Amino acid sequence: MLAFIYSRFEMVHDALFVLVKMKEQNLRPSIQTYNSLLYNLRHTDIMWDVYNDIKDSGTPQSARTSSIIVDGLCGQSRFRDAVLFLRQNDGKEFAPSVVSFNTIMSRYCKLGLADIAKSFFCMMLKYGILPDTYSYNILIHGLIVAGSMEEALELTNDMEKQGLQPDMVTYKIVAKGFHLLGLMSGAREIIQKMLTDEGLKPDLVTYTILICGHCQMGNIEEALRLRRDLLSSGFQLNVILYSVLLSSLCKRGQVDEALQLLYEMEANNLQPDLVTYSILIHGLCKQGKVQQAIQLYKEMCFNRIFPNSFAHSGILKGLCEKGMLSDARMYFDSLIMSNLKPGVTLYNIMIDGYVKLGDVEEAVRIYKRLRDKAITPSIVTFNSLIYGFCKNRKVVEARRLLDSIKVHGLEPSAVTYTTLMNAYCEEGNINKLHELLLEMNLKDIEPTVVTYTVVIKGLCKQRKLEESVQLLEDMRAKGLAPDQITYNTIIQCFCKAKDMRKAFELLDDMLIHNLEPTPATYNVLIDGLCRYGDVEDADRVLVSLQDRNINLTKVAYTTMIKAHCVKGDAQRAVKVFHQMVEKGFEVSIRDYSAVINRLCKRCLINEAKYYFCIMLSDGVSPDQEIFEMMLNAFHRAGHVHSVFELLAVMIKFGLLHD
Repeated sequence: MLAFIYSRFEMVHDALFVLVKMKEQNLRPSIQTYNSLLYNLRHTDIMWDVYNDIKDSGTPQSARTSSIIVDGLCGQSRFRDAVLFLRQNDGKEFAPSVVSFNTIMSRYCKLGLADIAKSFFCMMLKYGILPDTYSYNILIHGLIVAGSMEEALELTNDMEKQGLQPDMVTYKIVAKGFHLLGLMSGAREIIQKMLTDEGLKPDLVTYTILICGHCQMGNIEEALRLRRDLLSSGFQLNVILYSVLLSSLCKRGQVDEALQLLYEMEANNLQPDLVTYSILIHGLCKQGKVQQAIQLYKEMCFNRIFPNSFAHSGILKGLCEKGMLSDARMYFDSLIMSNLKPGVTLYNIMIDGYVKLGDVEEAVRIYKRLRDKAITPSIVTFNSLIYGFCKNRKVVEARRLLDSIKVHGLEPSAVTYTTLMNAYCEEGNINKLHELLLEMNLKDIEPTVVTYTVVIKGLCKQRKLEESVQLLEDMRAKGLAPDQITYNTIIQCFCKAKDMRKAFELLDDMLIHNLEPTPATYNVLIDGLCRYGDVEDADRVLVSLQDRNINLTKVAYTTMIKAHCVKGDAQRAVKVFHQMVEKGFEVSIRDYSAVINRLCKRCLINEAKYYFCIMLSDGVSPDQEIFEMMLNAFHRAGHVHSVFELLAVMIKFGLLHD
């Protein structure tokens, strides 16, 4: 008893000392005492000394003895020794048990060797040992992790044929497998089977697997429905599960719904943690609801949950994106003055904020403060500064900054080079652009789609249109798929070159490669036809797109209206104008002004008056510019009566008092 108790309390050396004393008294320890000691020593070589002592003493061994030895050998990654031990004990009274086989199968499955585990499953049957539910669960889990879902399901069916009913663990494993494969419908079927066929009640873990799976697949509605089922079944959700739901809602922009879940947590006496608050703060900031985010930040601090850099970065980024840079600066300065040590991320946010505002000098000052604090800048820091210099047309300084990146132990990224290349492209310095592209290749930095688009834009500026088309093929050869912006860039250049045939060939090429043209693509083509081709062709394209229910922007319609006004076809312009209104586009005073101006220039007085009347009937108040435009046109045309009518309208709108 003393040796056994020592062993149970892991006082191994004391237990061994007692065993020595027992030997001196010719007392034989029980196998339970030996097994307890073996279990505590199973991860050491002393295990063999104890096992040899068992054999020497003649103490009858039990099935648990061999199971402990096998477990110990597997724990020491001595799988061959474990298998050899099983074979040596085959046919003895303490022959390997199902537990020993389960141990080996479990170890091989954890190593991702489900096929080897399956061979031991077959060996078990060969020895006449019937697998238990645990055996099946081990192998089913191993097969699912290895991606053999179909085989795992077959094993589940075989389990039932052998008279073993799948338990809660089995169903959890299969449900998780469906989740890993993104087959959430299969997971739902498993839950339904648990409820109907087996009469099992899914537990919190099963529901958690399903809810997390639906959230990952973007099916937040189904995840919320499961949450309601969970609550109605009497379960209490934990903070982690709420955080998963909150994160999914925030990613979809449903921040108000996420806040409702926060209130539900608090109502259920669940204290939100740092992760929960951080998710909501970021979500609110992305929606531009910075004040609400700050309020939540204060609540977080009140609950003695102190925010980390992730939460701070959310608020800081939100303030910058909303244009509240002075507030962002005050918040940033307060963080620096506090005990918190801001990391490079917070400095990057401020640098990026000033760069986007155009204040590159202040961005540089923030960068110098970062250096003074002995904080290592990241490649994001340099990318922002290079973008700022390029935006301010200080390309020489940007290039100098690129050369200094290596000093900080960093390597420029594709974004770094692309930003600088775009600046050279804008300057028309194509040679420098090609130099940077060559430098990228020498450094094994793979150009991105954006990089190639910049190069194509540079080639187009030099009117090297055929080379730009060839670059599309080069992109595909390197496994990069040109996007809509790439195509739009080339299409626009062919339109300017008055080669509309090639422009439409490129449109066909987009469709051949399953790339859906954007409204901007059609805008470019319609504008090209109106400017450099035939307006009638543009009309036919517009009608064709309308017949195919392709979504067009307001730009396409205004382009057509202007083109018809320039041609003097006021009737067709009016028709397109009505189509634009029917599509639900909001017509502003600027739109009316542009059309009236063109009609007046073409001396189409009646048509100009018609548009003016439509503008008034739509409740759009004309401004001084429109009145003066029309007065001049009526005066030139000698429409004296129309002049006085217009003057009366001006008085009515308070634009004329004398």
